Amino acid sequence: MQTIAKRPESLTDLQFTYCPGCLHGVAHRLIAEAVDELGLKNQMTGVAPVGCSVFAYKFFDFDMAQAAHGRAPAVATGMKRARPDMNVFTYQGDGDLAAIGTAEIVHAANRGEHISVFFVNNAIYGMTGGQMAPTTLKNMKTTTSPYGRDVDDIGSPIRVCELLNTLDAPYYIERVSLLSPADIIKAKKAVLKALTYNKEGRGFTFIEFVSTCPTNWGVDPVKALVWAKENMIPVFPINNFRDKGNEGVAQ
Repeated sequence: MQTIAKRPESLTDLQFTYCPGCLHGVAHRLIAEAVDELGLKNQMTGVAPVGCSVFAYKFFDFDMAQAAHGRAPAVATGMKRARPDMNVFTYQGDGDLAAIGTAEIVHAANRGEHISVFFVNNAIYGMTGGQMAPTTLKNMKTTTSPYGRDVDDIGSPIRVCELLNTLDAPYYIERVSLLSPADIIKAKKAVLKALTYNKEGRGFTFIEFVSTCPTNWGVDPVKALVWAKENMIPVFPINNFRDKGNEGVAQ
């Protein structure tokens, strides 16, 4: 007999409105499940900026705030400092966090702000029509790079986890994948760890989700998963870059 997974209490009963094959819904569920398991629903606040991530406030059943494009870490910093009793996270895409929001994410991480950041990397701007993002791959075609990303002109894709890992303050940094059921199970563990550290007041935690955008990539959802595995993972390898909670612990 087939069983249907129960909807997490931290999700509203609204049906996801993301494009077919979009993995934002998967990321939402992982975060909501972790919030429920940690009993944080009544002490949790999320911040979502501009982009597809802005719809998060419709689907999470706890307090959410909307920030200007790229400014979610700054808003989350203010919220956490004003209400240190609350647990605060941001939910951001690559066009937001790694472009207009570069300064905010770098300096929030460098200060070791006690927030969690969930970063969805699908190598493209999703909401606004498929423009090139800072994470767009070499030679990848977008609406603003119709002949492919020219790294000699535009530069190479920005690897945000690796960038933040050069800083001293972050407590936990990990890149995970949403491209298969096995990957999603591993991603859930990373999300749970990030929010556990958040609950315990350990410091800045950062989770990057390697994801897809079938609509703007111009492929069907199944082909998008294959394309991401073959092309994105070599550029954005799955890795636990930093976990101060495991320092000195035998592995």
